[in-house]
Amino acid sequence: MSDTLEGRVVLITGASSGIGEATALALAAEGAKVVVGARRVARLDTLWTWRPARCRRWGWT
Repeated sequence: MSDTLEGRVVLITGASSGIGEATALALAAEGAKVVVGARRVARLDTLWTWRPARCRRWGWT
């Protein structure tokens, strides 16, 4: 089993702030494909503006 997160898909709820936000950013920096969800969509848009270069926006509504 590999110790890397490269290519793994991770779902983070509550990603608009706090631990959820920090976890999403950390996992993305480690190479995971991060799917985020939160009640505050505007905060997710803010998160997107300063995401790590490795993150890719899949979109949300």
